Amino acid sequence: MERLTVIGGGLAGCEAAWQAARRGVAVDLYEMRPTKSGPAHQTDRLAELVCSNSLRGAAIENAVGLLKEELARLDSIIITSAREAAVPAGGALAVDRVLFAQGVEERIEREPLIALHREAVDAIPLDRPVIVACGPLPSDELLASIDALVGTRMHYFDAASPIVAADSLDESRTYRKSRYEKGDGDDYINVPLDREQYAQLIHDLKTLPRHQPKDFEADATTKYFEGCLPVEEMADRGDETLRFGPLKPVGLRHPVTGITPYAVVQLRKENAEGTAFNLVGFQTRLTWPAQKEAFGKLPGLENAEWLRLGVMHRNTFLDSPRLLDASLRLRGRDALWFAGQITGAEGYVEAAACGMMTGVHAARQILGLPPVTFPRESALGAVVAHLQNTTTPDFQPANVTWAPFPELERKVKDKKERRGLMAERALAAIDAFAAANS
Repeated sequence: MERLTVIGGGLAGCEAAWQAARRGVAVDLYEMRPTKSGPAHQTDRLAELVCSNSLRGAAIENAVGLLKEELARLDSIIITSAREAAVPAGGALAVDRVLFAQGVEERIEREPLIALHREAVDAIPLDRPVIVACGPLPSDELLASIDALVGTRMHYFDAASPIVAADSLDESRTYRKSRYEKGDGDDYINVPLDREQYAQLIHDLKTLPRHQPKDFEADATTKYFEGCLPVEEMADRGDETLRFGPLKPVGLRHPVTGITPYAVVQLRKENAEGTAFNLVGFQTRLTWPAQKEAFGKLPGLENAEWLRLGVMHRNTFLDSPRLLDASLRLRGRDALWFAGQITGAEGYVEAAACGMMTGVHAARQILGLPPVTFPRESALGAVVAHLQNTTTPDFQPANVTWAPFPELERKVKDKKERRGLMAERALAAIDAFAAANS
């Protein structure tokens, strides 16, 4: 029996390798670190989370929450490990990123059918089944190999938020509360801003120096992913943009004074111990001295110890609707699949979903089993629908949303009820899929 080669030990690659191995296929999983490291990596762990530590909403009435539940029901290594490493985050699933990566890596190493190779793959082998799950920042050599095969690619800029030490915060100027008391009700540290403080932040974001592209980014045009805009880019779009975005105070009335602030900066736990917090929605390309100046003016952060300052990097993705088929296989190639953010499936959970689906498709092909289609009415089907959307010539990365889901047979006006029914339909379809293809 042929072995499956998976290039990349991120979320998509680990999920793909796991799914194939669980179906009885031997897998060679290649991860270039620590031999070679990407510009956004900080560790040599598998499944490293390089941006936020949040996998976003947990409720199934949220499209990404439904996607997580579907993955869990299909034995996802990523979701299982994430739930085990969860930290309080209101209505979201956030993780201790160290414990999460450890959990994924330990499961991969214990799986006898997965051989983990700590070495770089500079050229895609075309004499065997391969899943390319290199992430949005492949090495120059691998990127050249991809270019030679597909002939076209695109890119956009992504950014990460700063992380601060909890014991350096002055919590007397903040309050603990989750929006609308979700989760434990006090999962976030909230920094209230009055009108003057908010205006000062906007002024700083607009005027302080910004990071210039690094060498590996120098040939890129500055095109941002709309779901992860740098905070200063949002400020450039209008003084009130942030106040109706990541700094919105809705549902965050002060528990003591009863006052709703003009704007609120939220800090979310980075680890299980609660010793580190990240600034929610503050992905940025301000220079590091500018970040310290601007964010050090926030109430309670005057003496902040910054464990990580915000960074910006270029992400690369394919024109998937025109290059990949519905199984995420490169058109014209019998056994070459792409998975994860390089496909334009934006987000941690979406990357894992691509890994799951390609792992299943590749394993079935190697085993001589007939191909399968993931249910169209599921969140997994919605991910595929986005990657197959040829309606627009300007394909852009996107998170999973309700937009690609088929409508219900009967009209339901209430949005929450409608999405709840769509989620029930999706999970029933996934359960039936799992039973038929176990």
